[in-house]
Amino acid sequence: MTNTPTQENIAKRQQLTGVVVSDKMDKTVVVKVVSKKRHEKYHKAYTVSKKFKAHDGENQYHTGDKVVIEAIAPMSREKKFQVIKKV
Repeated sequence: MTNTPTQENIAKRQQLTGVVVSDKMDKTVVVKVVSKKRHEKYHKAYTVSKKFKAHDGENQYHTGDKVVIEAIAPMSREKKFQVIKKV
């Protein structure tokens, strides 16, 4: 069985949408992903945000850009996502 990525396998990878909050590193951006959750007992809606470091090989994304990131094999200790496109 081959490990070549097909259209079917690529679609199954985790994709998140967020905003670039830092582009100071070379070939890396920090993306803030915001999601809404509901409290189990009190049913109050609240927001949860998390920051991910994502690979940006051409340094083309800058602070304030809304982007889609996708999970990849780890590139470093903290970088496990890659920027796919700008929204």
